[in-house]
Amino acid sequence: MHNKKTYAVFGLGRYGVAVAKELVSNGMEVIAVDTDQSVVNDAAAFLPVCKCADITDADVIDKLGIADIDTVIICMASNLEASVMAVTLCKEAGVKNVIAKCSNEMHQKILLRIGADKVVFPEQESGLRLAKNLLSSGFIDMISLAKNISVVEITVKDEWVGKSLIDLNLRKKYDLNIIAIRTDEDVNISIDPNEPLQKNMTLIVIADVSKLSKLK
Repeated sequence: MHNKKTYAVFGLGRYGVAVAKELVSNGMEVIAVDTDQSVVNDAAAFLPVCKCADITDADVIDKLGIADIDTVIICMASNLEASVMAVTLCKEAGVKNVIAKCSNEMHQKILLRIGADKVVFPEQESGLRLAKNLLSSGFIDMISLAKNISVVEITVKDEWVGKSLIDLNLRKKYDLNIIAIRTDEDVNISIDPNEPLQKNMTLIVIADVSKLSKLK
């Protein structure tokens, strides 16, 4: 069965290109779209599927097959109107995960209110980092320390609730080195390995990225 996730990147500025290139380099299927033909021509050198199109047009969204895409990343922070239209059309088409780049907190509130599933500030999250987070699907965040080593936040799985770290033995099973536990907004680095885990906790770990798929 074909389980590879599909992505669309709207807006091929530096941020959008970084996201698209990282996804493509990891074997993902990506549709890259921009309204500037010269930008599309340049990106076509390293992105297999590039389209010049107006993604604020419902007919274009339909023709591109966006309804069948798993995640759409909208990288047009400088154009709020276009971002709003793109988010709206993607959600109306049935896209489950829509991520939008924004330029300020007011734009963030607007984009979230109209249906964006996540809004990112480019100063806080680079395109490369966003792509790595998408590729590590199921994990909250990823900060690269070395080629294959990253700090990752992992949500507590349902089957882990009520069990302690000693019970779960995550280091042996998944090669996870737990450095802290986040409970809501509080981060605790003095970990009690006998404390039962709760659903509202996330584990902050250092892990080999290539082995994270064991957790999916």
